[in-house]
Amino acid sequence: MIHRPALGVDAGRNRRVLQEVLDTTPAGKLELPPGIHTIADGLRVPGGWTIRGASVAGANGGQPETWLVSAGTTGHPVLHILGSDVEVSDLGLRPPPADPGEHGGDRGTAITVGDYLYAETPSWIGRVDLRRIHVERLGEKHANCIALMGAVSDLTLHDITIRGGYTGVAVHWGAVGKDVSSIIGPTFHPHRLTVTDLRVSDALEGFYLSSVHDVRVEGACLQDVDMGFRLLPGDNTDRFVTSEQVGTNIEIKDICVRWHGPLYAVRAAGWGKSEVDGEVSVLQYRDTALRNITLRGAGTGPSWSPLLIEQAAGVEFDNVVATTELAEGCCPLR
Repeated sequence: MIHRPALGVDAGRNRRVLQEVLDTTPAGKLELPPGIHTIADGLRVPGGWTIRGASVAGANGGQPETWLVSAGTTGHPVLHILGSDVEVSDLGLRPPPADPGEHGGDRGTAITVGDYLYAETPSWIGRVDLRRIHVERLGEKHANCIALMGAVSDLTLHDITIRGGYTGVAVHWGAVGKDVSSIIGPTFHPHRLTVTDLRVSDALEGFYLSSVHDVRVEGACLQDVDMGFRLLPGDNTDRFVTSEQVGTNIEIKDICVRWHGPLYAVRAAGWGKSEVDGEVSVLQYRDTALRNITLRGAGTGPSWSPLLIEQAAGVEFDNVVATTELAEGCCPLR
């Protein structure tokens, strides 16, 4: 079934109309009209839904014709995807200013799939497709833009454009626990994730991968960022799971970074310090590679390096080039 709700100037009504469709009708297609539509708070997206804007005008980094602007102050994502078999496309999203703190990476976003912390063992969310999505949070670098968290798998992101924010695409493990210092496990690690044609500009960071496996990021243009990207083991590496897959089959390739931050353009780390008990452990990467990476720029702090490697044995570095030149045209995806 296709739903084409009429939206107006009343942000509260717009949000009620859209959430009622998602909550009370069988999963189908929600087609949003062209224009800029303000909603009073974010939307919860159950499984099975397709949400799309008016056209494919947002392809290849172009401006979409349909925008959702959240005016919420709760920290809810503009779209919080909570079920499997969801597609979102041809849509612009503007989240409100948010400052969720160091461990609130799934809060205040444009899109969050999954969650960071769970009260009990969750069901896995799979087969989520995001494409031709444009996120803007200009002048605000406290909250992430897209977050893929916890028990999520089989995710595809293609042709994503992000301006502003903290991290453009944050991919992070999740766990059962009330907070980061009381995690009891198990932990859940995003996997079978593909990100292609990613554009991030004027953000603190392009993307990061924390305690994942079976991930491919190919073709990214990360411009005017403090950091390009990070490959991380997570605070607890793999101590709460028995799977040997965490840290395996990860490929990051064909990436251009234009950076100007105080520390580094790229960090690859294998060690993590648990906030549960302070234990330091090291993740053993396997079949993991960074290929065809161009880093343009220089640090602004007293000690900086284009590429920082910390106990990341098992990570292959192939054709990683660093230069202080900031020539235009280094990002073919622009």
